[in-house]
Amino acid sequence: MVKQLATPLFLIVMLCSLAWPTLAANDLTVEPDRTTLYEGEVLTLNVRGSMKIDINLGNLFDLDISSLPSPDIEKVEENFEILARNQRYSIRTVNNEMIGEITWTYQLAPKSTGELTIPALSFQQATSDPVTIEVISGTPPDRDTEASRDTFIELATDKDEVYVQEQLVLTIKLFFSGNLIRGELSEPEHPDAIIESLGKQREYSRYRDGVRFRVVERRYAIYPQQPGEFSLNTIRFEGRARTPDGQLKFLRDSEDLFTIPVKAIPAGFTGDTWLPASQLTLTESGLASGQSLATGQNLTRTLSLQADGLPAETLPPFAGMEIPGIRTYPETAQRTTDSTADGLVANLTQTTALVPVQAGELVLPEIRIPWWDTAADEQKVAVIPARTLAVAGQPGQAATVPPQASEPPETAADNSGQPGDGASEGSDFWQLLSLTLAIAWLITIGLWWRARRRPPAGQERNDSDDEGEKALFDRLLKAAGAGSSDTLRLLPQWANRRFEGTSFDSVAEVTTHLRDPALNQTLAELQQRLFGKPEHHDRRWDGEALIGALKRVRSQRPHGLSKSEESLPPLYPEALASRP
Repeated sequence: MVKQLATPLFLIVMLCSLAWPTLAANDLTVEPDRTTLYEGEVLTLNVRGSMKIDINLGNLFDLDISSLPSPDIEKVEENFEILARNQRYSIRTVNNEMIGEITWTYQLAPKSTGELTIPALSFQQATSDPVTIEVISGTPPDRDTEASRDTFIELATDKDEVYVQEQLVLTIKLFFSGNLIRGELSEPEHPDAIIESLGKQREYSRYRDGVRFRVVERRYAIYPQQPGEFSLNTIRFEGRARTPDGQLKFLRDSEDLFTIPVKAIPAGFTGDTWLPASQLTLTESGLASGQSLATGQNLTRTLSLQADGLPAETLPPFAGMEIPGIRTYPETAQRTTDSTADGLVANLTQTTALVPVQAGELVLPEIRIPWWDTAADEQKVAVIPARTLAVAGQPGQAATVPPQASEPPETAADNSGQPGDGASEGSDFWQLLSLTLAIAWLITIGLWWRARRRPPAGQERNDSDDEGEKALFDRLLKAAGAGSSDTLRLLPQWANRRFEGTSFDSVAEVTTHLRDPALNQTLAELQQRLFGKPEHHDRRWDGEALIGALKRVRSQRPHGLSKSEESLPPLYPEALASRP
């Protein structure tokens, strides 16, 4: 049995010893595949060493190659980047001793050009000689064309210069040949820019100089935040591909974007919010031209603002407009950002319910939004003209007086032909109308007295309502201290919870209700910082003033409406409310 196992073992040792050249024990050699290469190319480095191995019948088939020691290759990382590593070994006999010959193969990428040194490496008690590698800047003479390269990167922008916060569309194209097994393409980065990806990457094929390449294309919207010279980090690609003959090759390339000038906001811009866009439209819907209106009629007005080349967060909110004779009930503004191949498209929609409470000609004021047309390089203004609404009073209102009431008695007698009967019928009608109005007034007084006897709204609140209001107020204070835009969203929500019987949809409604000058001032400063010109964004935010104003308002204002607010006119005029 021992003789049968010894024969295969002897054959294995003999074959391994013949497969490799003779290498003395404890020798270490370093052999690069070339000593001169061009920037962007990959160097293959073979390191060969040997060591004594104790192999017997018990551990012949248990030898773990991963447990073998390796040279201190980390020394090369000063000048080279290690992309991949591999090792293989063989066994031979020297003077009746088992010698293991190990070959390590490394793929190295130079970090710079010039003369780079692979330092002396150590393995066991052996040390190799240092090797000098020359890295030449540029491309080889026989690889001047793109078709002769395995991989390359192309960078392109839609503009040669931009204004601060103007959209710059960057297109990154990676060309590679072969069957890509693994690859990593870096993302554009800059500390003073907002960068948004424009959809998913595209993959397709292109021919260059008769050679077919696979292409990966990515697009980004870049918004530089500071004027001056703008340049991105280097875009890099590293990967592995398999050639048609089955060999594995390493792909590596890098490309830098040319410097792009970023211009400051033009001195002639007159708007409060800087809006650099290729196109901006402001539209209105819901109010038909020449529409007959009456007091108490509910109208819905929708304002829409769309800007090409901006994210929705940069669009300024529509100012809360107090319109004499009309009550406004704005809904929460809707902001959306659509991503297209040409960039971002921002949309802001504000829907408001309008209820005329006064008859006559009521004017909706003009809306003006200045913006900067980046295509024409000039300021433009989006305008919705002022609109006049003719509002008529409802029939049966107390203020409405029939025309015939002002005519003299004899005119009515002449028209009827029977003076006595006409006067009697008119008198009966007005008596009946007076009696009806008196009854309605008495019913209204009774309902009002009944409502007065109900317990105050604050007494009906339970502990869970108070806890919810306090938690919401704590969130509001935290957002105010940080100068966050959540402050503007949380303020109406907290006010609706704090003040019973109210329904606030915007900050403007809350400030109008509270009438606190200090709160109005601090909120205006916050909105200026969030939505004003870029120089306001860099100001250090001190939220203590806003927090103090909110705490003061909460401590001084009780739950519910004050007596003065209880006497405000109802949503609909009394004549309408009393109609059956």
